Amino acid sequence: MTARRTAALLLLLGALLIISPASVAAAPAPQPTDAGTIDININGGGDAGQPSTSIVLLIGLTLLSVAPALLLLCTCFTKVFMVLGITRNALGLTSMPPNQVIAGLALFITFFIMSPVLSEVNATGVQPYLKGDKDQTAAFNDGVRPLRAFMLEHTRADEIALLTKVADAEKPANPEAVPLTTLVPAFILSELRAAFIIGFVIFIPFLIIDIVVSASLMSLGMMMLPPVTVALPFKLLLFVLVDGWGLVITALVGSYG
Repeated sequence: MTARRTAALLLLLGALLIISPASVAAAPAPQPTDAGTIDININGGGDAGQPSTSIVLLIGLTLLSVAPALLLLCTCFTKVFMVLGITRNALGLTSMPPNQVIAGLALFITFFIMSPVLSEVNATGVQPYLKGDKDQTAAFNDGVRPLRAFMLEHTRADEIALLTKVADAEKPANPEAVPLTTLVPAFILSELRAAFIIGFVIFIPFLIIDIVVSASLMSLGMMMLPPVTVALPFKLLLFVLVDGWGLVITALVGSYG
């Protein structure tokens, strides 16, 4: 009980020291303003013509909140992640490599493929805006142009036509006139289609191994032995001999030129 009282007295003494008249007097007095006016300063120390620190911080936090959506919908991450996941399933492995490893590998492959586009976005949009050479609208339009060109290059015209028809919108005069609200889902549909095609090609040799192993076990009368257990070592051996991961990553990177 004495220890509690001592701790309470120490806390009270610290609070009195913090709000002592000396500390209050040391605080700068607010500058007088005209009656009926409110003075708000959000410059944040920015130089003339440059965005303030507060605005840059706000934009940065906003980008961090939408970064996962941008990564999934506007880059090659979805296609790479799906192909790597299909490869794991074709091998008959349910949890190896783990999802964290697959996602991490897909993330770094995405950065490798998208590095020229991201560098151009930074050079044409982000840096000029931070230096004050462009306003927000011009920086956004110039910065999104390389990303738009990337998505247009890898989007099928059928998907764009489908979404334009579903939206009951007018046919764009040229590819540059396609709005982002149509281009982004069309790009995702094209990426899903390409991922399924690559996955089909990957599944074929492993499916042949499964068929051969199942037929062999049936002919030997070993029906109680699961064919998956017997086929898994042969799949792994084939995958290692042909350098499977290297072929898959080479095909993914090559599909983006």
